[in-house]
Amino acid sequence: MSSPKPEETIERKSDETGDKVTPWDVNAESDTGIDYDKLIRRFGSSKISPELITRIESIIRKPVHHFIRRGIFFSHRDLESILTVYEQQKPFFLYTGRGPSSEAMHLGHLIPFIMTKWLQDAFDVPLVIQMTDDEKFLWKDITIDDANKYAYENAKDIIACGFDPTKTFIFSDFDFMAQCPNFYRNICRIQKSVTFNQVKGIFGFTESDCIGKIAFPAIQAAPSVSSSFPFIFGEKLKQELPCLIPCAIDQDPYFRMTRDVAPRLNFPKPSLIHSTFFPALQGSKSKMSASDPNSSIFLTDSPKDIKTKINKHAFSGGKDSIEEHRAKGGDCDIDVSFQYLTFFMDDDQRLEEIRQDYSSGKLLTGELKKILIEVLQTLVAQHQERRKQVTSDVVRQFMTPRQLNFRY
Repeated sequence: MSSPKPEETIERKSDETGDKVTPWDVNAESDTGIDYDKLIRRFGSSKISPELITRIESIIRKPVHHFIRRGIFFSHRDLESILTVYEQQKPFFLYTGRGPSSEAMHLGHLIPFIMTKWLQDAFDVPLVIQMTDDEKFLWKDITIDDANKYAYENAKDIIACGFDPTKTFIFSDFDFMAQCPNFYRNICRIQKSVTFNQVKGIFGFTESDCIGKIAFPAIQAAPSVSSSFPFIFGEKLKQELPCLIPCAIDQDPYFRMTRDVAPRLNFPKPSLIHSTFFPALQGSKSKMSASDPNSSIFLTDSPKDIKTKINKHAFSGGKDSIEEHRAKGGDCDIDVSFQYLTFFMDDDQRLEEIRQDYSSGKLLTGELKKILIEVLQTLVAQHQERRKQVTSDVVRQFMTPRQLNFRY
C-alpha cells in the first residue's frame, strides 16, 4: 500500500507558534488566535486569493459572501477545479456535516451551514448533510439513543438556516447505514485502503482507543463520493461527481485522508473550502464549545441570556480605564465583540466605522458590546422563529432518501 503523498500527510505536532489544531481540540498560543497563514503552510492547503474571489464573482455574477470577502473562509483545496466544472456546465454537489453532541447548537455551529446555504443558492447544486451521531457516541459519554435524538434536534436548527428541501438530503449515520448498501460499500472500500498506522499518524489514535474510533474516519469520508447516494444521482451513475466540502479547518485531516485514498479507488478527490474558528467568549485562544455554556451563545438563549453572557464573559480589547481607552483606543484583533461582528454584521461600511471608532478610543467597550448584543439578539430571535416552523414532518421530508433537483 502506498504511503500518503507529502502534501496529504497530516502533521499533528504543534508548529512553532504552539497552536494546536485537531478535529477534537483547538488551542492558540496568542491572544489573537490561530496563526492561519502558518496553519495553511502546515496543512498544505491554499489561501483564497483576491484573484480567486474575482473569478468566483465573475462566474456567479454577484459578490461573494462576506465570509469569503473578510477571510472567514480563508483556505481551500482544489476550489479552482470545482469552478472549472461549473463553467463547463457539468454537475457537482456539496457535502458538509454536524457532530450532534447536545440538543442545542451554538453560533459557531452555524458558520459552515450559512456558507453552505450561500453556495447552494449561488451554484444551484444538491447538498448532503451528514449527522455523525455514531461519532459522538464513540467519543462522548452519551448513549446511542441520546446521540440519535440530538441528530434530529440539530437537524431542525440546520433546516432553519433555509436550505432548499428539493436539493438537500440530511441523514443520521445510525439510521442511514442500513438503508443504503452503496454507502456502506464505499465505507468498506475506504477502510480497506487505509492502514492503522496511517490513521494513527493522522489522528493520533492509540492502542487504548476503541476500534470504532479507528474505523470512523472512513464513515466521514464516504459522503464525498457521489455513488454513496444512488437515489440522488441515479443507480447507473457512469462517473463519480466532484464534491465541494465547506468545513472548519479542524476537519481537514479527515479529507486529506480521503484525498490520498481517492485515486486508488477511482474516486475524484473532494475539494474543500475552510473556515476559521468562531472564538469562545473568553477569547480567540480557543473555539466556542458546546460543553462550556459560558463560552458560547446558544441558539436557544433568550435575549437576556445573550446580554448577560456578552457583558460578563466577552473578552475585551479595551484599556483598563476610560481615560486610557480614549487616549490609546481598543485592540480589535483580540476583542471578541468585534470579532463576532465580523461574522454577523453584513454591512462592510458600518463594520469599518466601528473598527475605526473602537481603535481610536471614540467607542468604548460597553458601547461596542451593546452593538453586538443587539445584532445577536435579532439574529437568534429570527432563527428561533424559523425553527418553530420546522415540524417533525419537515425533518422527515429532509431525511427521506429521494432524488434531488439539480441543473444538469
